[in-house]
Order: sequence, then C-alpha cells, then structure tokens
Amino acid sequence: MIKLEQIELADFGQASALPQIATDEYESRLAAVVERMKEHRLNFLAVYGDREHFANMAYLTGFDPRFEEALLLLDCQGRRLLLVGNEGHGYVDQDGPPLEVELFQDFSLLGQPRDSSRPLRTILSGFGIGRTAKVGCVGWKYFVGNDVEGGREAMEIPSYLVDLLRDLTADRSAVTNATHLFMDPRDGLRVTNTAAQIAQFEYAATRVSQSVRSVIRHLREGVSERELARYLQDDGLPRSCHAMLSFGDKVKRGLSSPSDNVARRGDQFTVAFGLWGALTCRAGAIAAGPEDLPPQSRDFYANLASNYFDVVACWYERVAVGAAAGEVVTAVDDRRDKTLFEFAVNPGHSIHLDEWVHSAFVPAGKISLRSGMALQMDIIPVSKGPFWYVNAEDGIALADQKLRAQIAAQYPQCWQRMTARRAFMRDILGIRIDDTVLLLSNTPGVLAPYALRGDYVFVQAS
Repeated sequence: MIKLEQIELADFGQASALPQIATDEYESRLAAVVERMKEHRLNFLAVYGDREHFANMAYLTGFDPRFEEALLLLDCQGRRLLLVGNEGHGYVDQDGPPLEVELFQDFSLLGQPRDSSRPLRTILSGFGIGRTAKVGCVGWKYFVGNDVEGGREAMEIPSYLVDLLRDLTADRSAVTNATHLFMDPRDGLRVTNTAAQIAQFEYAATRVSQSVRSVIRHLREGVSERELARYLQDDGLPRSCHAMLSFGDKVKRGLSSPSDNVARRGDQFTVAFGLWGALTCRAGAIAAGPEDLPPQSRDFYANLASNYFDVVACWYERVAVGAAAGEVVTAVDDRRDKTLFEFAVNPGHSIHLDEWVHSAFVPAGKISLRSGMALQMDIIPVSKGPFWYVNAEDGIALADQKLRAQIAAQYPQCWQRMTARRAFMRDILGIRIDDTVLLLSNTPGVLAPYALRGDYVFVQAS
C-alpha cells in the first residue's frame, strides 16, 4: 500500500574531492579495447569525438574535446594517436595514459590557423591504414533495425572521415560501425564500471541530487525559474545535458531551460540536472495539498502520483545482479495503472559520462543485469487524463560481493553513504532493495507530490 507520510530526509553528506581514475585503469581500458578489436578482426579503430559526443574517447584517454573535434586512432598492436585541433592541443593531459598527439587543424573552429598540420590522408596512411585494412569507426550511435540502410556500414560520424577511410582501404565493407564495442547493453565496455568509476558517479550524483533538493526547498509562489536555477550547483563538474526547470504549461515541453516564468500555486513543475555520471529529476505540483489544485485535477493527480511511486518502488525492488532486464520491464508494467499513464521511454537505462548509453530495459529483453552496471531509474509517465507530470529520477549501481568489498575498502566514506541510503530506503520508505543495489543519490526514492510540503513523501507500507 502506498501512502503519504511526514519524514525527515537525512543528510547523507558528500565527498569533498572527486575520486580520480588512475592511469593504470586507463591502460586496462585501452588493452581491453585492443582485445575486442582482435576478436572482431579489426586492424584499426577510429574513435571520433566532439563537444557533445565525447564519452567513448574520454573513457579511453581522459581527454574530451571542448570546442572542437578530435580523433583517436588505435591499431591492434596497441599504438595510439590522438588528433586534436588548435585549442585541444594544449588541453591534452600529459599525466594521462601515454599517447602520441598530433595537431590536425581542420578539427579547429572556423577561421583559426590551418598552416601547421599534415593532410588527414597523410596522417591516416602514415598510421598504417591502407588496402586490406579493416577499420572500425566509433562515434555515439549504431544502427540495428531496418529504418537506416547499410547495417554495420551505416555511420553517424562525419562523412569526410568515413569517405577517406573507405578510399584508403579501397573497400566500402572494410570500414564498419564499431560503436557497439563500447555501448552494447550486453557487453559494451562502458556498460560495466569499476569501483573508481562508480565512486566518481556517486560524487556527481550527490551534487545533482542536492541541487535539485535545494531547488524544491526554495520553491514558492512568485519565484522565477531563473531564480531557482541558481541552486543548481555543478561544483566545476561538466554537465551532461542542459539544466531543465519549468512551471505550468511550459512543463509540457519537457527539456526546456529555465526562463523568467513565475511559479503559481496549483501549477505543476519539473526540474532536472545532469553532470557527468549522474542525473536527478523531480516533478510534481506547486501545492501544499490537493486542495491547491484545480478541482478537475485533484483526484487524477493524486492517483497518478501514487501509482507512479508504486511503479518506481517496484523497479527498485526488482533490479539486481542477475535479474533479467525484460522481467523488470514486465513487473513495472504490471504495476502500472493503464488508465493513468504510459511510459514515455524505456523504464531504465545505462548511464555513464553521457546521460544515456543504451538500455537493456525492453519488453521481453533477455539481457541479465550484471555487476558494475550504472543504471538510471528513468520512468517518465505520460498522463492519460488531464495533463500532469510527476518524476523521481535518480541513479544506482549494481555490485556483487567482490565489487562491494572493493568500494568499501577503497572509498570507505562513499560506502558509508551508500549503506545509510540503503537503510533509509528500507526503513523509512519501505522499499526492499537487493543487496547488490547501491544508491548513488542523496534523494533515493524520495517523492513529495506536493512540493510546498516537501517533508510529506510517499512510502510503501507493508
């Protein structure tokens, strides 16, 4: 049974310094991708990155393009060449994994100097790419259905790169999309995380959840979206998406940035904030109770919010190491009241430096959830009655006994926070999570449907 109950949300704290990924771990990642290349009979890998599509490159090297493009070339003997533009050249971290770095100025912004770098054809051929070579291209997406023609030869990275690679190999089929090596939900390299990576994600999750909690705490009639946006603090971490904050009808646009729109009692709101490795979203009513809502919406919203929390609680209780993702989808869909809302997207997905990697959460999906996965509880309801929105999105990680022991030994304060969150979710919210579920957010499972009474939240009574 779901009910509203007054609680005191604990202060779980947060790390004072961002956990770092050691050079040895980057070396292990690079070695692992070389092994994958050999398994797939690829002689070379071309990992493309730009400001929005950086995660695969950053995962391997710690380098992310800022204003520009970049290209990481790997061969199956382990050689590495990173091509960067003018401003990226000075940004490469010399303390990261050893890389050959070359300036390629056409990756720079328009109008900048172009007189100090070799032609791309010369660079690629000099790296060994030529006839008989098999080249895998890595960007941010690959194609598995029939809507995009080309199958494994369909590319999302710039055509000038693909065209040149195909010209050098003299065989169109020799240049294929290899993004799945990193992002496939079954065995993608970035879908399974180490203790250090999970500790980084937890650091980010505390920042985004505390920020969203602060926004809701300062929500009141007459405040503007821009005023509240000041409470979204990134502490210097790069953002994984635009900050989202909306009141009233603007909520229907979902992804909108903060505006001068002013909060009014009885309106709905949404706020979402994402940094590398974490995102928290909350949505509900700018109200102290149902009496503040329009009469025609009171019962519908109360039922929608309650059923939504019931579905969320089911998700938390069903995810675990070894659980089949498709069975989680079936369980949460069975809990959903079909007269109230539909799912907007998959009920959950993998998260990394980029906000959405891939999703194993598809109907009848056979993929088993495994240790090291970082997952987002991303159940977005599309209401079927009067438009209302509610959301309680946060991130978790899955960890078997070995990985939990590593986190506890290497990051004891992080582990203490995870343990405290587990007790809170179990003892206060009544959500019985598996031992393999690690809660990364400081607002785990917390949903106050009437935001002006933020201490009244849903709990699951036994």
